[in-house]
Amino acid sequence: MNLLLSFQSTIKLLNLFSSKDKLLIAVSGGVDSVVLCELCKQAKFDFTIAHCNFQLRGAESERDEQFVKNLGNKYGVKVLVKKFETEKYATENKLSTQEAARNLRYEWFEDLINQSTNQPINHLLTAHHSDDNAETIAMNFFRGTGLHGLTGIPGKNGYIKRPLLEISKEELLAYARENNLEFVEDSSNQSSKYTRNYFRNEIIPAISKIYPQVKDNLLDNINRFKEIEKLYQLSVSELKKKICKQKGNEFYIPVNKLMSYNNKALIYEIIHPFNFQEKQVEELIKLTDSDSGKYITSPDNQFSIIKHRLWFIISPVVATESVNIIIEENDKQVSFSLGNLSIETISNNKPSTSSGIATLDAREIKFPLLLRKWKTGDYFYPLGMKKKKKVSRFLIDSKLSKTEKENTWVIECKQRICWIVGQRIDDRFKLTATTKEVLKLTYQAK
Repeated sequence: MNLLLSFQSTIKLLNLFSSKDKLLIAVSGGVDSVVLCELCKQAKFDFTIAHCNFQLRGAESERDEQFVKNLGNKYGVKVLVKKFETEKYATENKLSTQEAARNLRYEWFEDLINQSTNQPINHLLTAHHSDDNAETIAMNFFRGTGLHGLTGIPGKNGYIKRPLLEISKEELLAYARENNLEFVEDSSNQSSKYTRNYFRNEIIPAISKIYPQVKDNLLDNINRFKEIEKLYQLSVSELKKKICKQKGNEFYIPVNKLMSYNNKALIYEIIHPFNFQEKQVEELIKLTDSDSGKYITSPDNQFSIIKHRLWFIISPVVATESVNIIIEENDKQVSFSLGNLSIETISNNKPSTSSGIATLDAREIKFPLLLRKWKTGDYFYPLGMKKKKKVSRFLIDSKLSKTEKENTWVIECKQRICWIVGQRIDDRFKLTATTKEVLKLTYQAK
């Protein structure tokens, strides 16, 4: 099949996006992303290019950036470029260079998606192809993984779309030659010091000498495992309904019934949604012979599993102090563990630039307000963004310490967070040109 037709067929089959959508394409300058741009142009999609300069390869990184800018000129599209201090970030966060680059890249892409207002961008396209998919499943298998890790790279994951997953590297190179497409080569791709490159340059070529169809076989396995996972998830869902009983915000699991299945995968599937890790399955099994009152806690300290007689109880970790403070309309001052909060209504609709002061459109406010600590699952729309963001992600991005995160409070209005105290207000409560009355909240730390 013609590559363009194959590309369009995948988009339609997986319902990735439509001709009406504004797209953001992640472009490195390599053949994969260059062909992706060309296919999008031929298919008449509206797109913007985003290029990450990780400043890891000196002059070569600058060459790639300039090449991508020239590519944008060729297609007459906007090019967004971000330079990262990747090595510094990796050192500060104790990450490998690859992990650091990935985190920085996708955090920036998420910001671009969230901050697009005039022409909202709803889809980020990456140039992952079938060879990447084969490498991923091989890496996951040898690293150690569950069933999901053997289903490969998803064609779509939220706003991230991968329309080249059915196309091989060889086909992309052939298309580039046939259409005289220029691209740049990343010299680091030749080095096998990175895990993916080692599989690409050493492992898979070696295996292909014995099994020439190794890539095709790996891709066939991905499709098999995807179908198997569907059945697996159906079975797990039914078992969880039989075993887990919800009471309020707690889940009760009969110890003997759970252990009668003698299945660690089932235990993991039950505790994983509460942020427990696979290695904690063994901890839970040991808990079966413990006295009542013994417990284990999730790594993020948000949930605990308590042994209570014949039950395991999965429960949110609750702080010892009061975490719910009601603010009535006539309240002028409120005290809580971090300090004091003063409340007043003013007519000046000039937004505050201080993180310790929230100026909110009074029209959007309905008392009583609720002052409480943030909890797992909380989200808000950070000022300046049109898409929601989890509070947990916001706190991570704000680089707060563990203690600072634990001591973060929010103010809630009509079950919507309007202010992360001392941090950021919600965009839905911001002042506008038509704002007449302003609710001013001032936070003073102890």
